[in-house]
Formats: sequence, structure tokens, C-alpha cells
Amino acid sequence: MENLYTIALAGNPNVGKSTIFNSLTGMHQHTGNWPGKTVANATGKAKINDKNFLFVDIPGTYSIMSNSEEEEIARDYICFEKIEATVVVVDSTCLERNLNLLFQIMEITPNVILCVNLLDEAKKKKIKIDFNKLSELLGIPVIGTTAKKKKTLENLKQTIYKICQREITPKPKKIKYDEVIEKEIKNIQKELGNKYSKDFLRWVAIKLLDGEEKILNSIENHKKLKIHNPKIDEAVKKSRKRLEENNITKENFKDKITSNILHKSEEICRQVCTFENVNYEKRDRQIDKILTSKKFGIPIMLIFLAIIFWLTIVGSNYPSTLLFNFFKWIQDKLVIFTKIIQLPDWLSNMLIFGVYQTLTWVISVMLPPMAIFFPLFTFLEDLGYLPRIAFNMDKFFKKACCTGKQMITMCMGFGCNACGVTGCRIIDSPRERLIAILTNNLVPCNGRFPFLISIATIFIAGNYGKFSSILATASVIGVIIFGIFLTLIISKILSKTILKGMPSSFVLELPPYRKPQIGKIFIRSIFDRTLFILARAIKVAAPAGLVIWLLANTGIDGKSFLTLIANFFEPFAKLMGLDGYILTAFVLGIPANEIVLPIILMCYMKAKTLIDMEDVFAIGEILKQNGWNILTAINVMIFTVLHFPCATTLLTIKKETRSIKWTALAFAIPTVCGVIICMFTNGLYHTIM
Repeated sequence: MENLYTIALAGNPNVGKSTIFNSLTGMHQHTGNWPGKTVANATGKAKINDKNFLFVDIPGTYSIMSNSEEEEIARDYICFEKIEATVVVVDSTCLERNLNLLFQIMEITPNVILCVNLLDEAKKKKIKIDFNKLSELLGIPVIGTTAKKKKTLENLKQTIYKICQREITPKPKKIKYDEVIEKEIKNIQKELGNKYSKDFLRWVAIKLLDGEEKILNSIENHKKLKIHNPKIDEAVKKSRKRLEENNITKENFKDKITSNILHKSEEICRQVCTFENVNYEKRDRQIDKILTSKKFGIPIMLIFLAIIFWLTIVGSNYPSTLLFNFFKWIQDKLVIFTKIIQLPDWLSNMLIFGVYQTLTWVISVMLPPMAIFFPLFTFLEDLGYLPRIAFNMDKFFKKACCTGKQMITMCMGFGCNACGVTGCRIIDSPRERLIAILTNNLVPCNGRFPFLISIATIFIAGNYGKFSSILATASVIGVIIFGIFLTLIISKILSKTILKGMPSSFVLELPPYRKPQIGKIFIRSIFDRTLFILARAIKVAAPAGLVIWLLANTGIDGKSFLTLIANFFEPFAKLMGLDGYILTAFVLGIPANEIVLPIILMCYMKAKTLIDMEDVFAIGEILKQNGWNILTAINVMIFTVLHFPCATTLLTIKKETRSIKWTALAFAIPTVCGVIICMFTNGLYHTIM
């Protein structure tokens, strides 16, 4: 495409940056990964006047001074890629805090536009901002927008166009640091020569004094600027010595820089912001006193999760039944079609009752719960509640040498563990991110909930009538709490052994509560999560159906291979309080947890294909006739929560970690825990009885 100008969109999380990106680019978008990274990127094309533009939505971050993956990508892209302008999106209700990132970016590049977003929320809170004065104080264009109203973006588009056409030349007014720091910055800047602009060399000088080797190596690799040579090293050494004489050490240098930025941000906001209602955050803080309190925070969190689980389980029954009936109708037509074309029975049975039936079973059972859970989860995310969950759980994860953000990824895992694994990208520390990935499967996904609910309803809720569903849900919540508790223990063990380290500090923002955007929720939850995960599951479900059919329909000496495998597992399964068929079903259910119960029923009924049975109590009778009791039910529930990840999750772990070793460990951790705990409960039961 000719005359393609590249524009970067930067900003803190939760400022509406992605909404602006979507509005600017429409449907002309592409999502992928940054080269060599697991963090997703989004690019989109648009036409402004007579020119073509490529917009790049870089990861949301609070700073570009640290070394998290998101911050590194944002910093390197702004520094080293050829971009015509950087649009920094900020929240108009939190301007002072957001200016921190703006000033850091202004150190790197002069072509910056400040987009003050969420003006509708500022209006509700009676916050007024003098954009002309703000532009004057910063030396760059300042545009006010409401991202969900496309007409408010027209001024932004025209400003971008004018900067690219050199009709506007921003002259950012950079932060003036302490006098002694400014003096040493200039000393080092002289030694760097004049190969690059003064703005860029000033930033390099600051990074040399800061001494962050990762950033310095990036500068050398991308810009071919030899900053590690005896002359520059000696200049840096002398500058640091002079700074130390003024009590500015290498350790507190960054703090001094940040302090200057924060003071400047505060000073500017005092001049440009008017608060008609000084208590504009009063309502949010009053709500937070309850939702994040020591007394009510965690119980309310559990209630929210319980409601989501209950709505997901109850709400998915009807659409699941519709899908089953629809696919069954197609299946009957396929059977007739294979007879018409005279396809051999063994081949038609293998394709229809093996591949097709398993594939449609997975779709029927997976799609409705995910289509309900992910919108509900995204609703809480849009509302601003998820950071409160991280806040409530942070102290517990800190004790396990991890971060409260891990709780958010666990919540995503309730919908799908594969989605929870990709969600671990929000964790800055590579060590803590890896721990979160390895332990994500210790909480059950939607694929395991129907099985858990069925077992709890049959063996625990019993005949309690209208209260049985509530009692069954409470039982499942108990198992989930146990999984969370075990996650903390395993995280602590990993932090003290193979992944040693202390919990990292991080900025935990409690954003204002906002009215969720239904359209945005639908797109993100259905297209970005539900269909993405379902597509991965389908890839492994089809071949799994073929294998299961072959095992059930072929064998030796009159016994199917399915029975032979179950007999092989029987002695070990008995030690766990299970039987060989149950353990076989879990092993064959690795493509998708949804088919574990159908395989168990198929084995017990000596059927050749998966059994579709909707009557819970009829299922209960079959299970009881095959030796199930309360111990079997408890151990099955434990092993349902604590066993190896499904194939989709394992593939995702492999992609995220790029390591067979960590993927194998993610397989082993929950499995070993499940086996040991089941053996313990089995031994305890027989000791008592």
C-alpha cells in the first residue's frame, strides 16, 4: 500500500485505547504476536483524507521503565520502529496518574499526540479540563474524545494527518530533573556524539545513568549505537560518582526520575483540571469499602463466582439440548446417505459414530457454557471488578511468593484453562507468570463443571428436591475453594524450589466502575475467547473420536481394547478408590474433559459408541449398579479437579512457554496431586470403615 504512515497507540490499561483503535480501523484489523513474544498485537489500516495509515495497538502499560514483557514491547516499538506519530490515550478522570506514561514517551520521541479519552465519564463526575492550556504546557497537540462516539474521533484523525504531513510540528516540553541530574545527562550526551537526534541521545544518557542493561542492549542491537566503549563507560562512571556525592545512587536514581515526573504531572493537573465535585470518587470508594474489605471482600467474590457458575450450568442446558438434537438430526441423515452411496458399514460407523459423534458432542457441551461464562466474566472485567478480585487475593498470593494477578488468570481458567494460560500474559514477572501457567489447571474449567454437578447432584444432594441444585452447587464451590487453596500451596512450593524468588511489586489500579459496553463484551467474549478455544478443541476432538471408536470396536479374544486398557488400570485405580473404566475415561478424555462421563457410561453399558443420556438420576442408577458409592463420588470429584490438563490446554502451555519441560511439569503437578489425595481419602475411608 502506497503512502502508508504508521501510528502507534499507547496508554495505561482501562483507558479505552482498544476502543479507539477499533473505531479508527473498523474491520480492517489483524491480530498476531510480536516477533519472538507471546503478547498479542493488533494492527489495523485506515484511510484519512487521501493517505493510508497503519495503526498499531501496543500493549497497555503504566510505565516503560521496567522490564515486563508488555513494557519492553511498548518501549522498543516506540524507540526503534519507524513510526510517524505516537498517540498516548489517557483517562480524563485520572489524568494526573496517566501523564506519567506520557512524559516517559515524550523523552523518546517528539511526535506525540495526547488523546484525553472518556470525556463522558469526566462530564458525569463534573471534571473539566482546559485542553488549550494543557497543550501549551506540554508542547504537543491535545485532543478530547469519547471513544464509543466515532464523531468525536474526527479531530484526532485530522491531527494525526497534519503531523504526518508536517503541518503540525510538536515541541514536547520535557521534564527538567534535579539540577545535578540534568548536568550529568548533558555530560554523557556530549560523549554520545551527534549521530542521532538530541531528544533520543538525551534519553540514552538517562538510561546509561540508570544502568538498565536490558534497555541498553536493545539500543545497541536496534540502533547500532555503540554505548559500551571505554570512553562512554568512563564518563558514566564519573557521572555516577558525582551523583553519589549528592546522595543519588544507582539504586535510587530511577526513584528520583519518577518523583520528578509525578510532581510535574501533579503541577500540570492543578493548572488544567477543575473539579466541581471534589468527592467525585466518593461512590466508587464507598463501594470499594465493601467489595475490598477484609470482612466482606472474599465472601462477595465467592458469591459472584457461584452466581456465574450457577447461571452458566443452568443456562447452558437448553442450548446444549438444542445442539444435541440438531446434530442428531444431521447424524440420522448421514446414516441414510452412507447407505445410499453403499459405504462399507465399518467405515460409515467409524466416521459417523466415531469422529462425527465425538466432535459434535464436544461442540454441544463446550459451546453453550463458554458462550455464557465468558460474556459474564467479560462483564465483570468491563465493570472494573476483576482488579478488586486481585486486590482481595493479593495478600494470600504474596505469602506464596506470587502476585494477586494470578487470581484473575485463575478466574479466566474457570471458563477455559487454555484461556487462563494465555491470560497469564498480564503478569509482569516471568517467574510468577510461569507459576501461574503451571498451576492454572488446579481450578476446574467449564468442561468439568457438568460432570462435577452431576456427581454432586446424584451422591451428595440426593433427594433434597428444590434445594438439590443449590446443595450441588455448594459442593462444587467447596471443591473449587480446595483447588484455590492447593494452588497457593503448590505456588509456594515452586517459589521455594525450582522457581525460587520473592513476590514482585506491581501497580494494582482500582479503576473507576464503568457501565459495561455490551457490543464490546460480545465481540471479546465470543470471538476472541469462545470461538478461539472451541476451534482448538475441535482440532483434537476429531482424531480422539476415531481412537475411541477403534478401541471400543476392536479387540482380542472377544474383549475390546477399551476393556483391556481398563483391566490394566484396575489395580492402580482401586488404590485411588476408583475403577479401571473411570481411569480409562480420564485418559481417553484428554482431548476434551466433556467426554469423560460419556466414555464411562459407554464402558459400563458395553456400548460401541458414546452414550448420550440427559437424565441425571438414570445416570446415577447406572453408576450405582457398577459399584459407585459416596467414596467413589468424592474421589471422582477430586480427580476431576486434579488431573492432567486437556490437550487444548497442553498445546497452549507449550506455545506460551516454548518448552516441553514446563508443559510436562504442568501435566504432572495436578495429576500427582490428584493421585495422592485420592489414595489418601481411599485409605482414610477404609481405615474408618
